[in-house]
Amino acid sequence: MPVISAPQEFNENDLYIDLEAITRHQLFLKCEGFNFAGSIKLKAAAAMVEAAERDGLLTDGAILVESSSGNLGVALSMIAASKGYGFVCVTDTRCNLPTRLLMEALGSQVHIVTEPARQGGLLGARIDHVRALCASDDRYVWLNQYTNPNNHMAHYRTTAPAIARHFPGLDVLFVGAGTTGTLMGCARYFREWHRPVHIVAIDTEGSVTFKDTPGRRMIPGLGTSVRPPLLDDSYVDEVIHISEADTIRTCHQLARRGFLFGGSTGTVVSGATRWLAQQPAPRRQPTAVAIAPDLGERYLETVYHTNWVQDLYGDDVLEGAAAPTGGEGRTASRPYREFPDAPFTGEGRQADGRQLRAAGGGPERQRR
Repeated sequence: MPVISAPQEFNENDLYIDLEAITRHQLFLKCEGFNFAGSIKLKAAAAMVEAAERDGLLTDGAILVESSSGNLGVALSMIAASKGYGFVCVTDTRCNLPTRLLMEALGSQVHIVTEPARQGGLLGARIDHVRALCASDDRYVWLNQYTNPNNHMAHYRTTAPAIARHFPGLDVLFVGAGTTGTLMGCARYFREWHRPVHIVAIDTEGSVTFKDTPGRRMIPGLGTSVRPPLLDDSYVDEVIHISEADTIRTCHQLARRGFLFGGSTGTVVSGATRWLAQQPAPRRQPTAVAIAPDLGERYLETVYHTNWVQDLYGDDVLEGAAAPTGGEGRTASRPYREFPDAPFTGEGRQADGRQLRAAGGGPERQRR
């Protein structure tokens, strides 16, 4: 049986849900929320903190500070509590109340930005606040998830190899786009793999990550108001933008089958379902995997609260939420190949075992 002494030592990395009975398409959902932080952000948080410790940036009295819409903040709160560091999470009004309370229960401070910056919206304002804190006191250490290579390398080393190990015949991978750490880590890994994998990024409407028109976004997680520095879209084959109404419908569809997931997962599943529904009938169904970043308990007062949903999206937003159809999202794509005849084999051989490359660089520390 597993025995741990620190919360970040536990993370279930090999749990998948077969969604075919729900989505009507062969789709496997990799569940990343089964750890003490409750989301995929534990991987990036642990990798960035460990790198900062190796580089000598985290010393006695250091205070971690980071901009986060929620999940990374929870992960860093947990790690900071475990290691004895202070932590200040800079978030905004879209952060769910349960998430804020959880960070505070773990001993962290939460600073809430309420006014958007002229350039960069609420995210820009959060980053400005972080920089001001760092300039005011040299004890603050900003890991900077938006530029830190350990963000994407965490997924290059763990998430992508885990998928490759279980799905050696993988054809298409669906990944949500926030800071694009998960997206870039997986995309870079599979670019070097022994067979081509079609990488589909799922973003939310109103996000500027892939140069969409900026718009209102109320569900934290995916999407940005500042283009992520980590993003290299030459590794992305296709982009799908999903409306928040479709995200909510998909979350409720999954919940009706007993699976309570977060808003980011609803967006990814909605995009994956729509993409699969639009493909011409091939000689075989593609082997498709989507990544679920988080679980749904922190969204009970928003995505799963009828009054909140109807106030923001209308009274009829949940009508027809019986089976995911992918909604009315928009797609930008490169030419897509046809699938070979080789059948899906499920559990398969281990990834090829090559030495994984480590990226240079590290977190940013600002002093007065």
